[in-house]
Amino acid sequence: MPAEGDAAPTFQATYGTSDHEPFDLDDVLGDGPVVLAFFPGAFTPPCSNEMVAFQDHLGEIEAAGGTLLGISADSPFSLGAFRDEYDLEFDLVSDMGGTAIDAYDLGTEIGDLGLHGIANRAVFVLDGDGTVTYAWVADDPTVEPDYDEVLEAVEGV
Repeated sequence: MPAEGDAAPTFQATYGTSDHEPFDLDDVLGDGPVVLAFFPGAFTPPCSNEMVAFQDHLGEIEAAGGTLLGISADSPFSLGAFRDEYDLEFDLVSDMGGTAIDAYDLGTEIGDLGLHGIANRAVFVLDGDGTVTYAWVADDPTVEPDYDEVLEAVEGV
């Protein structure tokens, strides 16, 4: 798992829309800080709460020059519906193949719910060069990040 000061693993996936548009982290680096918000699954209460809270902080993140991305193993179709349902104005990335989840060592399972190969809840802030400047990984996937800490990390880049 990347730590603060490490070069962030780059990855390719798909934007969370029905268009299956390819996503490449390298394409968003260099324009200011990037927030990667990994979450276990769309339409679950903790994940919905987290993405809505990030939407509430989106103006502050963007004012600091940041780009926010939500990432999960959900399908592009599910993420598109999730984004529409909660009026999210930032991009969601579908990592169905687990490339990003594996690269960031975030794979987890919630067997009681039948969820396998999903991402643990985690937030990474990357500077324009792709260096990790902030890293937080939940001990329990139902715990949300400290949004003020994330915003401070974005503003500090």
